[in-house]
Formats: sequence, structure tokens, C-alpha cells
Amino acid sequence: MPINAKCRGILAASAIMVTATTASLAVAQDNPTLRFSAVFSEQDIRAEMMQRFEDVIADDFTLEIHYGGTLFSQGSELVALQRGNLEMSNVSPQDIANQIPAWSLLTSAYLFRDAEHLLDFFSSDAGEEMKAMAEDQLGVHILGPTFFGTRHVGLVGDEQIDTPEDMSGIRLRMPPGESWQFLGESLGANPTAMAYAEVYTGLQTGAIDGQDNPLPNVQNMRFYEVMEQIVLTSHLVAFDLLMVSASVWNDMTPEQQETFQTAADEAIAWSTEEHQRNEQELADFFKEEGLNLYTPNVDAFREYAQQLYLESSISDAWPEGMLERINNL
Repeated sequence: MPINAKCRGILAASAIMVTATTASLAVAQDNPTLRFSAVFSEQDIRAEMMQRFEDVIADDFTLEIHYGGTLFSQGSELVALQRGNLEMSNVSPQDIANQIPAWSLLTSAYLFRDAEHLLDFFSSDAGEEMKAMAEDQLGVHILGPTFFGTRHVGLVGDEQIDTPEDMSGIRLRMPPGESWQFLGESLGANPTAMAYAEVYTGLQTGAIDGQDNPLPNVQNMRFYEVMEQIVLTSHLVAFDLLMVSASVWNDMTPEQQETFQTAADEAIAWSTEEHQRNEQELADFFKEEGLNLYTPNVDAFREYAQQLYLESSISDAWPEGMLERINNL
């Protein structure tokens, strides 16, 4: 049966669509794949941050995202980047400090006043110097700090905490690593190393007495179900660092680098605003869930922590004058 003009038109249009789709798939397949690993969950605000980032870079790169520490566990991402087993990650400054002691300054308690102070630092000359130090010594390119809230102490039991002395003997879960453990000590507690994914069970079984995390993390991981109180110590403006392997960064064209950095800046700015808004709402949520939220003697905590840092050998590695530069921002 002869094919009429209408059928020929439909077949021609279908052929064009198939050709275009095939071409698009070929382009996508030709894009370099960047493996991204993070310990935060798919429910985390930062997961949406990464989706926004991915949408902007999709023309040049294919982002393969792994949440919940399923590809690399907490604390192992930086080494994976250095070994070429990973292209992107959200790495804690404490992990950098494990290899570059000077970075321990950026992990110390009561250093940054708030998220704005944190962002101002990383966009300043002082911040650029610290990022360059990491790139030169570790082979990673830092795109920016990913703020995820202010860290507070969450505890099992109802004994009220007012000063660091009240924290004596409390087994406070802290992530593994010297910088994290010292942070726990600076609160007066007995720090106990434990992986993030194990904290809920640790609180539930009594293996630990408490944990420190920002309020959004407490909600995402449902820690509030196995705690009685949150002590609003505000001891650390919490942030990780969105980073890419320096070798991957250096292989990009200037145009790709600009797109990549702009995508990161915009996604981080959105995430920061969402976390700030969420923190305000979560305080009311936890009270409704029956938790006791209260503010201790923060001045006593700050004085105790800062004195402990300055008297320790940790501060010996801090870049001269950097603390004053940060305070003056």
C-alpha cells in the first residue's frame, strides 16, 4: 500500500525526534561523570542544594550523587578525593585539619558569630589564603562553605546544664578525628567517637548520653525521638566545604569553571537561607514534641572553650594573625 503524504510527514518528524534524542543522549554520555559523596541524607536541605547545582552544570557534567555515606563513610571522603576515587564531596573542615593543623583554627568553638560572618570570611583575602593552602597541600579546590546550622548539645535525661562544669562525665558523641574530639572537650564533656549513622541507636541504647548537631540535623535524623533536652550552647557555626578535585577543576575550561563556581555560589546561598529559616521553625517543633529547650550560661561556655584552645598545643599551628583577622571582619 503506498504511503500518503501525511504518513510520510509523520515518519519524517519521528525520524527527526529520534535523531535529536539520540544526539542528546550521545552528548550526555560524552560528559565527564563526577561522583559526589556526602553523609547527609536525601531529606537534608543540602540534597536540594546539590540538585540545584546539578541542574546548572548538566550541559557540561553528569553528576552521580551518593547520600547517606553509602559510597564513602564520614571522614573518608577527603582521602578518596586525593586518591582519585571521588571527584566531588562535602567535606568537614575537621577532616582538613587532620592533615593541615593550621586549619584547626576554623574548627574551634565560638569562632564565627553567625552564617554571615562565616560567608564573609571565605570571600575575604584571609579566606582565600586558607582555601589556597588546602588546594596546594591536599589537591582539592574549595567552592564554598555549606552552612547547615548552629551546633547545640542534645541530651538524654533531664538534668539541666548551665556551665561546662555541668557537662563533666557526659559521654558526648562527636565525629571521629582530633579536632572533633577536642571540640567536645572544650564543652566540658567526655567526647566519644561515633559514626553519624550510629548516633540514633547510641542514644536509644545508652551507649552515649548526648550528641551535638544543628537543629535541622536533629530533625532529619530523628534524634529528638530519643532525647529529652536541647541545650542551646551555640558553640559552633556548623559548615562543611563543597569541593572538587583540583585535577578535575584544572581540566575545565575557564567558561566551565565560571559556570561551576556560579552554580555552587547560588546553590549555597539558597541552602544557607533555608537553614536559617528552618532553625527558627524547628525550635517550636521540638518544644511541641516535648523536648526541653533552654539557653545555658553561653558566656561561661565561650570563656571555657576559648581558654582551652589557646592553652593547648592545637593553637600553635594557627596562622599568625589569622584569629584577629577573622574577629575583625
